[in-house]
Amino acid sequence: MSVVVFGLMLIEAGRAARNEQAQRARGGVEPDGDVYRIMRIAYPACFLAMMGEGWLRGTPRLAVFVAGAIAFALAKGLKWWAILSLGPRWTFRVIVVPGDSRVVSGPYLYLRHPNYVGVIGELVGVAGMTGAILSGALAVLGFGGLLVRRIAIEECALEATVVPPRT
Repeated sequence: MSVVVFGLMLIEAGRAARNEQAQRARGGVEPDGDVYRIMRIAYPACFLAMMGEGWLRGTPRLAVFVAGAIAFALAKGLKWWAILSLGPRWTFRVIVVPGDSRVVSGPYLYLRHPNYVGVIGELVGVAGMTGAILSGALAVLGFGGLLVRRIAIEECALEATVVPPRT
């Protein structure tokens, strides 16, 4: 499980790094106040904590593991749908290019921040797969709090620099 979770995380990190360079080359700006520095440590730490708790608790019931695996797979699917819909605009950091239009295709037709919904789903899924009752709940609440702050920063940056989509 750790190979899958952290392997996919590394793939996403590589894509994000390439996209960050592309966004900056297009004049992208990063707003002040983002919580990225904390998120870059907290995100993998949440998964490590849940895997550690799971190791201490032992294997969860099969039904709980399967439910967690399904939640994780669905969350990853949603997250990658968002990543592919954003294309080179998707990064780990909030970087917006002044004058760009807001993406309203793919999952963005239905959700304002599908990537972040996917992230919470990943945490819930791994909590289920590992049986991490305590660290799973703390991860969802703690990282969820970081995402609330992140969304506020992102919304302000988008409102200030991005052109509304044409209807």
